[in-house]
Amino acid sequence: MSLRILGALALAMLLPLTTPADEPPQGPLRPDQIAFRALYKEMVETDTSYPKGSCTLLAERIAAHLREAGFTDRDITLFSVPEHPLEGGIVAVLPGSSQTAKPMLLLGHLDVVAAKRADWSRDPFTLIEENGNFYGRGTSDMKGMDATWVDALMRFKREGYRGKRTIKMALTCGEETTEAFNGADWLARNRPELIAAAFALNEGGGGRTDGHGKLLVESMQVGEKAAQNYTVEATNAGGHSSIPIRDNAIYELSDALLKVREYEFPVKFTDTTRAFFAKAGAARDDELGQAMVALARNPDDHAAEAIVSRDRSYHSMLRTTCVATLLAGGHAENALPQRATANVNCRIFPGETVEGTQAALIAAIGDPRITVTAAHARGPIAQPPPLDPKIMAPAEKLVARYFPGVPLVPTMSTGATDGIYLEAIGIPVYGVPGFWGDPDGNGVHGLNERRGVRSLYVGRDFLNDLIKAYADAE
Repeated sequence: MSLRILGALALAMLLPLTTPADEPPQGPLRPDQIAFRALYKEMVETDTSYPKGSCTLLAERIAAHLREAGFTDRDITLFSVPEHPLEGGIVAVLPGSSQTAKPMLLLGHLDVVAAKRADWSRDPFTLIEENGNFYGRGTSDMKGMDATWVDALMRFKREGYRGKRTIKMALTCGEETTEAFNGADWLARNRPELIAAAFALNEGGGGRTDGHGKLLVESMQVGEKAAQNYTVEATNAGGHSSIPIRDNAIYELSDALLKVREYEFPVKFTDTTRAFFAKAGAARDDELGQAMVALARNPDDHAAEAIVSRDRSYHSMLRTTCVATLLAGGHAENALPQRATANVNCRIFPGETVEGTQAALIAAIGDPRITVTAAHARGPIAQPPPLDPKIMAPAEKLVARYFPGVPLVPTMSTGATDGIYLEAIGIPVYGVPGFWGDPDGNGVHGLNERRGVRSLYVGRDFLNDLIKAYADAE
């Protein structure tokens, strides 16, 4: 959608957001939105969860759509490896007009977290539109953005649009599961020339409401934490369950995990997170906003930190976090356990190390009977990209146009994305604004994942314009 001709639909989109229950109906969709919805539906309803789903199948379907739009086989690369036939991906290229402007890359992952039908209120692999939301696994993480990238390339091709920059797109598998084949890692190691770019746009940014429909802020992800698993283990001699003793591996592990739960890593800031808390806090007129600003000024303000940390997302953005995610123990129902283990998943703050976090866990547990071992690393330590005005300024301009009065703030992701593999080969990666969600996380990685209907359609138009803004610049 042109910035100069927003039209009545876009003007309606700029009105203050209301709660889903009070939000007016979307109204008749434009023809391009109907086609986009069909693409989104196909992507959500193609199961790409590990290990039973197939990213390869979805990549092939995407390739077919690109060919229908006019892309040739020379523009499309489908890839996989024999050991992981279901975990393939796709790279597509739309050539630019400039011989000097470096390409840009649209990055996304096709895989989703597994979802059990018995646990969901709705079929997780059927796109259901209900009460102003789209429900289904991947609706938020991240098939809405995947569909937007594919849709944008198709629209550009059909319209004959050619920016100065070549626009590349890489949609890969393996982001959500450590043991799966990671396509972004494979491309960075084996086909770096295929994805070479001045910068990449990715998940990790986006808007946030107050939980009642009011959009408070849009964010650009500039940096992320590193994901690292640790095995916490207790062992002893065991014995017969009829003569129990206090030295029980399960009890010892339980005591250790309680200490992990209670331990708080110290507050830390990067340039990105300091700017986030100062700017996002100033946009609020409540106690939390005041505390965010105060903490950005003084990280030792414990009263402000206590208020900010009530918000689970902000709590995680302030520090390294570690949480128990898996348990195993014992070997027989009538025997004392000889071994009990837990997986502790940590998200390490930039500048801190795997070894330093391991040492902090050992000190917090304070029990020589417990071992803490670093598991295989997910990937390289994240390297924060620069707060580049050439990236921030076009996004700020568009946010002001689409969401008047809503600030765009730089933020650090508390999760982990495939951006780490690109950053390791010199491609800075930014998580873009556009879509928005609620403080509860919209069910991402959990039950009944959802994406607001208006969030999807507005975000798609926003990102279409953002891609063009970057592609038209040298």
